[in-house]
Amino acid sequence: MSDFEMEDSASGYDSGDNSDAELQAAFERGDLKPGLNVEFNGQRERVNDVTKLLAKTEAIRLKLPWEERLDMVNELAPLAPELAVQLEKHEQKRANLFKGNLKLPYIRPEEDPVLNDFKREMLFHRQAQSAVLEAIPRLHEMGIKTRRPDDYFAEMAKSDEHMQKVRANLMAKQQGQAKSERIKQIREQRKMGKMLAKQTKVQRESEKKEMLDKLKKFRKGKLKNLDFLEDAKALESKQKQSADKRKQRNKRFGFGGKKKGLKRNTKSSSAGLDGEKSTRRQRGVKAGASVNKRMGKSRRIKAKGKK
Repeated sequence: MSDFEMEDSASGYDSGDNSDAELQAAFERGDLKPGLNVEFNGQRERVNDVTKLLAKTEAIRLKLPWEERLDMVNELAPLAPELAVQLEKHEQKRANLFKGNLKLPYIRPEEDPVLNDFKREMLFHRQAQSAVLEAIPRLHEMGIKTRRPDDYFAEMAKSDEHMQKVRANLMAKQQGQAKSERIKQIREQRKMGKMLAKQTKVQRESEKKEMLDKLKKFRKGKLKNLDFLEDAKALESKQKQSADKRKQRNKRFGFGGKKKGLKRNTKSSSAGLDGEKSTRRQRGVKAGASVNKRMGKSRRIKAKGKK
């Protein structure tokens, strides 16, 4: 055991004996009150043993090289222009907050806690920046690399199988969200289509009702012209033009459906059983319909009269 440790233990024993002696003396004088605490009115003597403090500091000091400690003692880095502008804006904002506001008491900028916190954070930033600017070149001079190489493979905390499961789970969630969004868009489009069809139907019914009302008024003599019929005719001609366009397109491009393999031979066509069907189809008669057409109404009435 060292001399310093022996002295420290001895002083501890002495302090324990002194405290017991003080308690006994206080008990004899009657100063002790019921309870665990004892009121001490005297002033303790403060001991500042610099020699022992320095010895203890030297004993607990770790004698390691600087690259293991990386401790730095340096001045603040110069204030960057963008930080200076940011600080000025912050000061102006705080000044505008107190200006003309009777609810908040005025605080001077040097006593403003919010502004002081901002300045303190800026000092920490400048201190760290200065340490980095000084330590990085020093490490490079010692031959210590400060950047991770491109081909550096670190040992992962989780296995590749686990990460593949996580990636698959994330992809499934992403695909599910995209699918739900697509279904929602389709539903919205269907809803809009139904609404437009309903609006068109209502508009046509209202136009028809309006035309019939005008026609009734004309019959009763309330209207003198039939201009509303011209509008109806114009609308009808427009619809007829669109129908003609559709007929032309159908004639050119067909009616849709399957067209591949229509001229391929089958069992019935090779046996010659489709000849009657094809001739009737060419003449414009549907399959299964009778060739004889029904007579007109006047001819049927005359035929009944002859009977």
